[in-house]
Amino acid sequence: MAVAMAVWSVGLHFSAAHNSLRALEETVCSAPFMNASSGFNATKPFCILNTRRFSSSGTTIIPRAAAITDVEGGNQGDTDTTPIPIVIIDQDSDPDATVVEITFGDRLGALLDTMNALKNLGLNVVKANVFLDSSGKHNRFSITKADTGRKVEEPELLEAIRLTIINNLLQYHPESSSRLAMGAAFGLVPPKEQVDLDIATHINISDDGPDRSLLYVETADRPGLLVDLVKIITDIDIAVESGEFDTEGLLAKAKFHVSYKGKAIIRPLQQVLVNSLRYFLRRPTTEESSF
Repeated sequence: MAVAMAVWSVGLHFSAAHNSLRALEETVCSAPFMNASSGFNATKPFCILNTRRFSSSGTTIIPRAAAITDVEGGNQGDTDTTPIPIVIIDQDSDPDATVVEITFGDRLGALLDTMNALKNLGLNVVKANVFLDSSGKHNRFSITKADTGRKVEEPELLEAIRLTIINNLLQYHPESSSRLAMGAAFGLVPPKEQVDLDIATHINISDDGPDRSLLYVETADRPGLLVDLVKIITDIDIAVESGEFDTEGLLAKAKFHVSYKGKAIIRPLQQVLVNSLRYFLRRPTTEESSF
């Protein structure tokens, strides 16, 4: 995942139907990331979403789904029959394009509106295909930036892609909100169960050859998570080279190829990275009560 940090802030604006959810407008600005040896490069400072806050600038994502009491012949809150939505952003499989895969059982159509929404972000869908397996219909897009013809390299823009896809999913398939973490914020039906961060969060680091390590993070999903993870990693001078970010219902699963000064991460630095991520991802009530 050759991904570079640039000045681009993801913003979430909620419609009047969701005015009970306040969007806090605090952002955190950081110095430029790593030099050209890192996969997450930037030549300018950047602003990201602060922890547990939504930025008011950048892309506006407004849910427009109408209230529906009966979706596809069933109750929209029936999680027993509603499949788990999956959105995968893959920066590993194609060196020239960002690959996005969307799965929602057998309920997805041609997703023309989703492709149009991606074009509004300044992106081109250069290839699209559909395949079926036991888990349902998989819609796969290869995406490049319209101005350069190259794969997406900014984590903020990758997060905007993810949120745009999820927003369209909520709009055209309102029943998906009961199975998505985002459904609690701007879906019609919030998930019945909340994810326990202490139980759901898993972090593992393993060697991936002599020159890099593989970092795996699984935790509760929320807006801005991809950008925040990259910031935590690069703040301790670890370079993120490539990887994959998956949204699976209430959970987010990230795989990053990381290195330190062109080498695999040694054990003491691995522990520093794990501790930093755990401190950041742990439940807010734990953080507040520790003071």
